[in-house]
Amino acid sequence: MTLDPVLLSRIQFGFTIGFHILFPTLNIGLALFLVIMEQRWLKTKDTVYLSICQFWSKIFALTFGMGVVSGIVLSYELGANFGPFIAKAGSVVGSLFIYEVLFAFFLEAGFLGIMLFGWERVTPKAHFFSTVMVMMGTLLSTLAIMSVNAWMQTPAGFQEIQGQYVVSNWLHVIFNPSYFARVSHMLAASYMSTSFFVAGISAWYLLKKRHIRFAKLCFQFALLAAGIVSVTQIFLGDRLGLNVRRTQPLKTAAIEAIWETQKGAPFLLFAIPDYKLEKNHYSFGLPKMASLLNTHHWNGELIGLKSVPPQDRPPIMIPFFTFRLMVAIGFLLTAISLYSFWLRWHGQLFQKPWFYMVCILASPLGFVATILGWMTAEVGRQPWTIYGWMRTSEAASRLLVSQVLTTLILLGIVYTLVFIFYLYYLCKSIQKGPVEAAKHEDPIDVIQEAPFKYLSPEGNPRGL
Repeated sequence: MTLDPVLLSRIQFGFTIGFHILFPTLNIGLALFLVIMEQRWLKTKDTVYLSICQFWSKIFALTFGMGVVSGIVLSYELGANFGPFIAKAGSVVGSLFIYEVLFAFFLEAGFLGIMLFGWERVTPKAHFFSTVMVMMGTLLSTLAIMSVNAWMQTPAGFQEIQGQYVVSNWLHVIFNPSYFARVSHMLAASYMSTSFFVAGISAWYLLKKRHIRFAKLCFQFALLAAGIVSVTQIFLGDRLGLNVRRTQPLKTAAIEAIWETQKGAPFLLFAIPDYKLEKNHYSFGLPKMASLLNTHHWNGELIGLKSVPPQDRPPIMIPFFTFRLMVAIGFLLTAISLYSFWLRWHGQLFQKPWFYMVCILASPLGFVATILGWMTAEVGRQPWTIYGWMRTSEAASRLLVSQVLTTLILLGIVYTLVFIFYLYYLCKSIQKGPVEAAKHEDPIDVIQEAPFKYLSPEGNPRGL
C-alpha cells in the first residue's frame, strides 16, 4: 500500500484507539473487583478487604484519568480525519456516543469522587452504593461503545435518505446482528486481562514476601476469576467466530487465509499469505479444522477471497497472524489459570515461587491479546468503514499527507510520554503497596490517604 492520507488516517486512529482501549479494559474489570472486595469488607468487617479497596481504587483512579485524556482525542480525530463518515452516519453513531457520555460516563464520573474520597464522609453502605454506580457506569459505557462498533461491523435498523443514514429502528441499531457476540467477548476479555493484572501484582508481593495476607487474598481470587472467565471466553469466542462467518464471510476468509471457496477447509497453523499471487507459502495445518471451527461441520463451506474482486478483499497478513497470536495467548492464560486450580486443589498455590514469576510475566498478556483481537476485527473489516455500505476511502477526509503525518508523529510522541508517566506512577503505587491491615484493626487506621493527595480538600489531616 502506498503512503496516502487515508492510510495514514487509519494508522493514526488505530494507534490512538489502540492506546486508549488499554485503560477501559483494565477499569471494566477493576470496577467489578472493587465491588466484590467492598462487599466482602461490609460482610466480614475484615479490614484487609478495606485495604484491598483502598489500594486498587488508586490504580482505578489513575487509569480512569488516562482513559479520559486519551479518549478525548478520538472525538476530534473522527471529525478531522473522517468527516464524511460523521456527516453521513452521524445521526446513528452520534446518538450512541451522546448516550455513552450523558448516561454512562457521567454516572461513572459523578460517583467516582465519593468512591475515592468519601470513606469518612458517607456511611459504609452509601460508599458501597457509589462503588456499584461506578461499576455500572463502566459497564454501560462499554455497552454503548460496543454498540457503535458492532453496528459498523453489522449495520442494521437504518435507511439511506438523500445521502444520510437515518434510523428506522433504534432497537435494531443498538442490538444489531453481532452486538451480543461482540460485547460479551469484550467484557470477558476485560475481566480476564484484569484478573491476570491483579494476579501478577499480587504474585510480585508474594515473591518479595511483602503484604502477604493482602497478596494471598488478591492472588487466589484473581486466579479463580481468571479460570472461570478464560473457559467462558473459549465459548464466547466460538460464538463470535460463528457470527463473523455468517455476517462477514470475507473476514473469516482473511483470518483463515482461504483463497478458494471450499468445503472441509484446513486450519492453518502457519502460512505466509501472498496477496499478489493469491496463494499461501510454507503452509501447514489441521485438515478440516477451519470448517469445523467456523461452521461446526467437518465439511462446512467457507467462502474464499477469490469470490470477490481484489478491491473488495480485506488485507490478509494482519488478521491472519493477529488472530493466531490472540488465540495462542488466550490458551496460554487458560492453561495458567487451570494449573492454579490444580495447585489450589493440592494446597500448593502459595508454595511455588516459580509460579509467581509465571504470573508476573503473564500479567500484561491479556491486554496484548485484546489489542490483537481488536486489530483482527478492524483490519478484517476493510475496505469498509460501515460494512457493505461505506468504504474507508469514502469515509476519510480529504487531507494532505503532510498534515496527517505531522499529527501522527506528534501524537506518537505525546502518547509515549504520557504512557511513561502512567507507568511511572503505576509502578510507584505498586512499590509503595497497600496499607497493612490486621484482621480486627480499626478501619480508620487503614483509611490513611486519598488516591491523590493534591486532589484532597485543604485542612484534612488524613488527606481524604
